[in-house]
Amino acid sequence: MTQLLNCDLMPLMTWELWLARDIVADNPLPWQKSLDKLTPGRVAQAMGGVFAAIGTPAQPPKPRGKSPGWKADQPRKRRIRYPIVKKTTTKPRKEQSKSA
Repeated sequence: MTQLLNCDLMPLMTWELWLARDIVADNPLPWQKSLDKLTPGRVAQAMGGVFAAIGTPAQPPKPRGKSPGWKADQPRKRRIRYPIVKKTTTKPRKEQSKSA
């Protein structure tokens, strides 16, 4: 199954990179020289800019750390206190000795 999946995805990924070479800008790393004709590797390297421009459908992350607290207009009530229920422990029964 995995082999079949890889065989199907590789041509799709290659086509995606080939079609995207006109819309990406060359963004070489400091040790790379600029290229006029982008290779699939360079296109893949520059796809981050395309994804940043498109955006994401995901929700922004929730804040972490200290909670924001109560809202200013939210009424506050004391929590309901229930009476304590104490259960007593039962003593084990003594076994009756069997005498003949």
